[in-house]
Amino acid sequence: MSRLRIFADTTPDAPLFDSRDGDAIAAELRKIGVTFERWQANQPIEAGASPEAVMAAYKTDIDRLVAANGFKTVDVVSIAPDNPQREEMRKKFLDEHFHKEDEVRFFVAGSGLFTLHVDGKVYEIECVQNDLIAVPDGTHHWFDMGPEPRFVAIRFFTEPDGWVGHFTGTDIAQRFPRYEAKLRGEAH
Repeated sequence: MSRLRIFADTTPDAPLFDSRDGDAIAAELRKIGVTFERWQANQPIEAGASPEAVMAAYKTDIDRLVAANGFKTVDVVSIAPDNPQREEMRKKFLDEHFHKEDEVRFFVAGSGLFTLHVDGKVYEIECVQNDLIAVPDGTHHWFDMGPEPRFVAIRFFTEPDGWVGHFTGTDIAQRFPRYEAKLRGEAH
């Protein structure tokens, strides 16, 4: 189930806000310019479906976002725990960074933890199946897929080069618990 927790950026163990309600999550994120939606497939998706089949199942929502935002590239990424590059892929996203374009992801299956650092607060969003998150360009954030990642996501890009991160050099991401601690219930 989706979850949003908000912290002061100096207190990773004391949430100021905690909700699993989709409407409450969307309302809080809207305050900082982030879009959070829940989508439903317009046709069944089989396990192991091709990227084309995945995109066809969400065509209406994909077309709506592309038309509204001018995305040039849409693709499907699938990461499984047996991926030999999973550790390198995870490390690539764990440090605070930003992009010069919106980061828009829709979770077809699985989950991941987006953490945003905005105006002295940390917004920790656990995205799960059927969640769309759109993080505005310039927003400092990091993403944790966990040590055994398992997700399928649709990605939207305005730049043909795709993902280009600009790292801030801060250690804030290391001061907040990793996704696996949250999955084990060790983090508050």
